[in-house]
Amino acid sequence: MSRLVCGVLVCASLAIATVQGQPAGQTTAAPPDAIRYTLRFPSPQTHYVEVEATYPTGGQPQVELFMAVWTPGSYLVREYERNVENVMPRGAGAGTTIVKSAKNRWRVTTGGARTVTISYLVYGREMSVRTNWIDENFAVLNGAATFISMVGGNARPHDVRVELPAAWKGSATALTPASAPNTFHAEDYDTLVDSPIVLGNPVVKPFTVAGKRHNLVVGGDPTFFDADRAAGDVQKIVEAAGTTMGGKFDYPHYDFLNIVNDIGGGGLEHKNSFLVMTPRFTTRTPRGYAEWLSLVAHEYFHNWNVKRLRPIELGPFDYENEVHTKGLWVAEGFTDYYADLLVKRAGLSSREGYLDALSDQIESVQTTPGRLVTAVDMASYDAWIKYYRADENTINMSINYYPKGAVIAFLLDARIRRASGGKQSLDDGMRLAYTRYSGAKGYTMEQFYTTMGEAAGTNLRSFFAKSAESTEELDYRDALEWFGLRFRPVDPRAQRAYLGAGTRNDQGRLVVTSVRRDTPALAGGLSPEDEILAIDDVRVRADGLAARLEQYRPGDKIVMLVSRRDRLTKVDVTLGTEPGRAWRLEVNPDATDAQKAQLNAWLGR
Repeated sequence: MSRLVCGVLVCASLAIATVQGQPAGQTTAAPPDAIRYTLRFPSPQTHYVEVEATYPTGGQPQVELFMAVWTPGSYLVREYERNVENVMPRGAGAGTTIVKSAKNRWRVTTGGARTVTISYLVYGREMSVRTNWIDENFAVLNGAATFISMVGGNARPHDVRVELPAAWKGSATALTPASAPNTFHAEDYDTLVDSPIVLGNPVVKPFTVAGKRHNLVVGGDPTFFDADRAAGDVQKIVEAAGTTMGGKFDYPHYDFLNIVNDIGGGGLEHKNSFLVMTPRFTTRTPRGYAEWLSLVAHEYFHNWNVKRLRPIELGPFDYENEVHTKGLWVAEGFTDYYADLLVKRAGLSSREGYLDALSDQIESVQTTPGRLVTAVDMASYDAWIKYYRADENTINMSINYYPKGAVIAFLLDARIRRASGGKQSLDDGMRLAYTRYSGAKGYTMEQFYTTMGEAAGTNLRSFFAKSAESTEELDYRDALEWFGLRFRPVDPRAQRAYLGAGTRNDQGRLVVTSVRRDTPALAGGLSPEDEILAIDDVRVRADGLAARLEQYRPGDKIVMLVSRRDRLTKVDVTLGTEPGRAWRLEVNPDATDAQKAQLNAWLGR
């Protein structure tokens, strides 16, 4: 088991207090010897990094080494050791041997040496925020996927030295720089795993907020990415988030690691940085840039919600086994709620834009059949086997804790505001929880519920029981009434035909990926992996299903020609009405002055 690390500044103050308070005549124990790594890229075009690692043995006859099988923030066992090759002694005496002792462990016989050194290769060609990418232009290294450490050595310092290829001029990471160029220090294994490293020729745009250094790091292919514009807008998000959380910037510095590419996607939070993957033309399209700003705000807000304020199960980490928690709907869902809210508070989106984003969250929840099967707290607990291993039936049996958690946060925000007469909000609840449970403490879900109730001035246990611990439908009435909102009335003339099947373009083939419960597609007998060839004897192209369905009305009967396991068959379907249109928020034209004031207090004028 590893321990949860306190923030760097907090650790420093604790160390000083310990020295000053120790009894006279006693000395502070020497820090443990560091594990040292050297990274080399002799042929980066082959997608390999060579790792040399030296471990202090304390004179033990054997030491056990291990590699993490998952990385915090991404709840799936990924078996990082599968990309490791040629683990062998380096410069060792005759008594040193290495034997693989488990899928991700190695036992080293030391021959009594005080240190042992091994070397190994790591293959990296998976462009994601959880894995490694190495090519001739740049590298992105995640700690869990790169470093073999010592069992029981999590509290040891870990030092990293990088030998850059001649064409690479720089590096970026939240690890503490050492005296020599491209050398870094982590106070323990948790910090090493929590600090991705970007290598190559990244563009760095620094800015300062609250006296803290922040860097927008643009790696990969930054040619078409407007780094100056992005850095200015990221600074506004940082300022808005700091105001929301009471000005608590409990990190020594922060790096926004932004890899521009057209392969991977997504983002992953870390304690003093985040790593996101960004399409190269993101800053050139309003929709793409808006989505990127929301992603930035989401991953950055994790600085408070998850990396410091966390469900109690999320630390200390067991890097070799699943770590289950029922709190991901708070950890991720509440962060998703604040993502779009922070973009609005930063002045980077309109009120209408924010309500559209929130409507998307509500629509996602209300059109997922699995919301009536699995409570969101259990969806959190089962993330390891459902969310991260989704299949064609996941949508029917489970609920995504990101949007449902975000919608619960919206309803809770309105509940707190209403119960306190507008004097308190979810912001106050999050700040109170942060004061009580951030750092090494963590909270139980009952403690979180109690804290939110204190912010509201009333007991909210029944609210959480219904919204998070049951499959009851969410009740939007109080929130809509408080803010003077409504769901936009649907014009019957604008209602669109609905099939209820997900599809993909599989190299020109229109293939069904999922069939939702209680939909025309399921009633008609459509099945996952069916290839749709025609509707009413007219060919349907792989990119033409939506346009074809626009030619029909709800209630129309169609005949679909499909290929099912290479045998042609016909499926009779009676089209339904698209359900998402019923969940679009707008300001109620009959809102009272009091409701308008409450809306302004939430979203600004």
